[in-house]
Amino acid sequence: MKRCSWCGNDELYIKYHDEEWGVPVYDDRKQFELLVLESAQAGLSWITILRRRENYRKAYDDFDPVLVANYREEKVQELMRNEGIIRNERKIRASINNAKRFLEIQKEFGSFCDYIWGFIGHKPVINSWKSLSELPAKTELSEIISKDMKKRGFQFLGPVIMYAHMQATGLVNDHVVDCFRYEGLIGRAYDMK
Repeated sequence: MKRCSWCGNDELYIKYHDEEWGVPVYDDRKQFELLVLESAQAGLSWITILRRRENYRKAYDDFDPVLVANYREEKVQELMRNEGIIRNERKIRASINNAKRFLEIQKEFGSFCDYIWGFIGHKPVINSWKSLSELPAKTELSEIISKDMKKRGFQFLGPVIMYAHMQATGLVNDHVVDCFRYEGLIGRAYDMK
């Protein structure tokens, strides 16, 4: 079975590639989870974050944005002592800030999914990359989304992080064309409306 080569032989990476990466996400809580994890990943490898994902779920109340938005200083300090997550104070504080901004978007748009999928008309961008070397680190669209989110007060979600988020949540299909997941995702009914 042919896969995108970035997952290598690591079982956790292969499972993530085969079951999650590039699958359209229309659930707000899952979107929030991946925003927190993607922003924590800044400057680190994704496998580093995947290995800590369960710890993040416990530490962040299963990524309930309402609970995270209400974290106070005591919780920040608790997270700073948690060896199971990335203990970067700026990233931790950004995640709490981003939860508040996330709730504002839900209020304005009805859901975060309506907001983020609205940038692409609620249908994924299907790319046709032949090799991983063709995949961009960011795109004009990820810059537009990042700029809009920054204007709304989000932190640690620059255009590179936002492109990774777009890939992870299926806003773009960046599986290479000979990967077994590429055709499987194209065959899905993508329209969330």
